[in-house]
Amino acid sequence: MTGKRRAAVTTSPGGALRFAPLRLRPPRADEVVVRLAGCGICHTDLSCRSGVAAGSILGHEGAGIVERVGNAVRAVQPGDAVVLSYHSCGRCAACLRRHPAGCEHFWRLNFDFQRLDGSSGYLPPLHGHFFGQSAFATHALANERNLVRVAGDLPLATLAPLGCGLQTGAGTVINSLNLQAGERLLILGVGPVGLAAVMAAKLRGAAAIVALDHQRQRLACAGELGATQTLSDVRQIAQLPALDAVIDTTGEHGVIQAAWQRLRRGGTLALLTGGGVVKFSHDRRIISVIQGDAVPQQFIPYLIAQWRSGHFPFDRLLRFYPFGAINQALDAAQTGEAIKAVIRFD
Repeated sequence: MTGKRRAAVTTSPGGALRFAPLRLRPPRADEVVVRLAGCGICHTDLSCRSGVAAGSILGHEGAGIVERVGNAVRAVQPGDAVVLSYHSCGRCAACLRRHPAGCEHFWRLNFDFQRLDGSSGYLPPLHGHFFGQSAFATHALANERNLVRVAGDLPLATLAPLGCGLQTGAGTVINSLNLQAGERLLILGVGPVGLAAVMAAKLRGAAAIVALDHQRQRLACAGELGATQTLSDVRQIAQLPALDAVIDTTGEHGVIQAAWQRLRRGGTLALLTGGGVVKFSHDRRIISVIQGDAVPQQFIPYLIAQWRSGHFPFDRLLRFYPFGAINQALDAAQTGEAIKAVIRFD
């Protein structure tokens, strides 16, 4: 299964990606081959390229057209349009209670570059299965569990970023925090994840949506998308009224600590990076959020519906690059030149 298929693979730690032929084994019973139309670039891709083996295929915000399905697949058929998201096992206690983001095998399935049984559908020297998709390639070997069927008339490259970053930001507001109308929210860092949280908070009718970032472009965008106040200096947090919730996308201890001090009794701090430990408090809570606690097959269609009605205009964040310019796109995402870089395939 080679033909004109190719992948952008890692070389040296943090170095430029290079193109290599993509060689896949046939899909297993529950697997699907997807021809990619687009793939968003997420901060996780940027951080992981420094710590994975040469020949690894990153990319985990893919969207495209199903080309081939395993004999047990029922959710899609060849020709269907799909958005790809994170992978889960479907068998553990968390998955069985409809909380796949809490899957006990989440790390292995999404970061170990192999199937749960240790095998690979990618022929050496390639390493795939990143987030169950490895979408920095013309084709992805995905699983029935980590794809979402969408209408065939939608622009798939535009929808691709919904699979991770935008889902995480919006899901944190809607699912994890269950933010209510009239509440006050502070968002630390308004890259794509933070900006998705801004849009979701506006959807929920928040009374105050405060955005903190050091990049003027992002703050201007936050204001356009619904932020009621923007801050460029962490010291300004001390002047804010009491907050109902804080979302951190920075992992910076000093920033998180300053925001923690402004949380009201009963308020919630949502950590999306795992960093920035703060002092324990009995009257405020800290939660660690993965993928916005979203069930992709339910939440991504919801976001698409909100986008189509004009209430979740995430497409304003996107800048498209051809697959051949993937290294330029990665650099633009790293420097912030592009708020959300998206690879578009021919």
